[in-house]
Amino acid sequence: MQALVYTGTEKLEYKKFSDPNLVDGESIIKVSASGICGSDMHAYHGKDERRIPPLILGHEVSGIIEKGSQKGKKVVLNPLITCGECSYCKNKREHLCPKRVLLGMNRPVERQGCFAELVLTPDKNIYELPEGLDIKKAPIAEPTAVSLHAVELGEEVLKKDLQNSRVLIIGGGAIGLLCALILEKYKKCNEVILVEPNENRLKVCSNHLESDTSKPDDKRISDNSFDIVFDTVGLEITRQNSIKAVNPGGVIVHIGLTQPSGTFDFRKATLQEITFVGTYCYTNRDFEKTLSLLSNNSLGKLEWIEYRELNKGAEAFKEIHDGTCSAPKIILIP
Repeated sequence: MQALVYTGTEKLEYKKFSDPNLVDGESIIKVSASGICGSDMHAYHGKDERRIPPLILGHEVSGIIEKGSQKGKKVVLNPLITCGECSYCKNKREHLCPKRVLLGMNRPVERQGCFAELVLTPDKNIYELPEGLDIKKAPIAEPTAVSLHAVELGEEVLKKDLQNSRVLIIGGGAIGLLCALILEKYKKCNEVILVEPNENRLKVCSNHLESDTSKPDDKRISDNSFDIVFDTVGLEITRQNSIKAVNPGGVIVHIGLTQPSGTFDFRKATLQEITFVGTYCYTNRDFEKTLSLLSNNSLGKLEWIEYRELNKGAEAFKEIHDGTCSAPKIILIP
C-alpha cells in the first residue's frame, strides 16, 4: 500500500509501505478519509515520545472494511484502543485505561496509523457509518468526541447551567471551533466568545458561528469575567490568560498540550477557588453520542473542513506548521 510515513522531525514521505496483516478479532479498513490532529503535529515537530519515526501517523479515520467479518461495510473508527478489563474500562471511563493505545502510535505498543490506504483496527473499535454522515467528513467524529467530553466535563464541574454561563474559548482550531458549536447549538449557551490570533482562521470561525469571535486582546476579555474557560491551545500564555479571565469559583478546562509546563497563578486559583480540569480523549458513550449529533447535522454542515490528497499530505503539514492554513481541520483523501 501507499502511505504518508513520518520519517523524522518535520519530515514526511509518501511511499510504499507493507500492508497490514489480518489477525483474529480485527479488520483491515480501506481508508476513505483521515484527519490531521494537533497530536500528529506534535509528532511532526519531534515532541511526542509515543510516536517515534518511522511511523504512519493519523487516527481520525473513516473507510470501508476490506477484510474482516463485516467486509464491505462503511465505517468510522474509534481509534482509542483499551483493555476492557481494568476498573476504568468496567466503569465506562475507558479513556483513562492504563493500557490504552491509539492508532498512529508505536509506544508502548506499535499501532500504525491511518495516513495510508489501509489500516488495521480491533473490531470493537469499529462503528457503522450512520446515515446522514458523509464518509469524507466522518473523521471529524474523533475531535468532536474530544470536544463533547470536554464541554460536558466542564459543565459537570461548574455545577451551573451552561446556557446561562459566560464562556470563553481560547483557540480557533478544530477543538476550539467544535467546543463553540457544541456550546451554541447543542447546549444552547447564550454567551460564548472564541478568541484566535490568526486572522484568517478567526474569519473562518466567525463565518460558521453565531457566537462572538475576536482577537485575544479584545477588551471584553477582562479579568474575572467568565464562568468557564476552555483552553484548547495549552501554551503557558494561554493558561495565564485563562486564570486571569475566569471568575471566582469558576472553571478552567484544559484541553491543549502544546506547552506542557510553565508558570501559573496558583494564588488566585487557591484564594478564589478556581477549578482546573485536565481532559483527555472521550468515553465510548461520548463517541456514540457524537455520531448521533453529526448524523443529524446538529453541529451544522461542517463546511469549514478542507480536503487534500494523501500524496500531498506533507504539504498540508507544512501549511499548518507555517501558520498559512486557515482551515481548522484538514482531511486527507487517499
